[in-house]
Amino acid sequence: MLFILKTSMILFSCFSQINSSEQAEAILEKSLTNLGGEKYLQIKTIFSQGNFTIFRDGTPFLIQTFIDIVVLPNKERTDFKSSGEKIVQVNVGNSGWIGDTATQSLRDQSPEQVKNFIKSIRTSIHNLLSRNWKTEGAKISYIGKREASVGKRNDVVKLSYPDGFEVEFEFSSEGLPVKVLYKTKSSEGEEVVEEDRYAQFIEVQGVLTPFIIDHYKNGIQVSRINFTEVVYNKPVPEQIFQKPKSVKELKRTPRL
Repeated sequence: MLFILKTSMILFSCFSQINSSEQAEAILEKSLTNLGGEKYLQIKTIFSQGNFTIFRDGTPFLIQTFIDIVVLPNKERTDFKSSGEKIVQVNVGNSGWIGDTATQSLRDQSPEQVKNFIKSIRTSIHNLLSRNWKTEGAKISYIGKREASVGKRNDVVKLSYPDGFEVEFEFSSEGLPVKVLYKTKSSEGEEVVEEDRYAQFIEVQGVLTPFIIDHYKNGIQVSRINFTEVVYNKPVPEQIFQKPKSVKELKRTPRL
């Protein structure tokens, strides 16, 4: 009798996990369809520009303009500009560099900075919907519904990576991605709940694209990305990711 009960529990657990992953996959398919379907999956490069606002104590503190160039799945260059000075951050897989015209510095990224870039890939909507997480052995599951606002609830899908990192994605009843949540550690070793919120979806080349991304830590807003232009599938020259020989070269605007 005991053996039968244990066997039944194991079978029920396996069935629940399969059912949970199937529910999660259905939500991903709905979102993918609403965002652009095959056009979304055909995105290879992303060129964007706009304003990056840093918040202090929940209040806008500093605004920088930026140009961002992405070659999926793991190459990115971002040029920040403020008060005539530039900071250029480039990542290519597990390596990267940073240049700063104000401090006249040009250096490789630290392991922690590279780790943060990998985290940004893991927590991105494109990584989720394109199923790139499967290459890392991550597992998907359906958490259930979570209250979003009065009378509205979001579907929650979770990705669990083999190294223990977990990220939750919330989707509206219309199938749009609206929120991403995950936990990190502060420099003091304290747990921090980080959150991205997506808003102002605009159609670009047949793909619904969020033009506002707000970032929160422990419920307090720390930044906002406000795109003014997004272009998909522009040819991107490989040399824009290469570290220049001098800081002077950083002043040049990358041309596509």
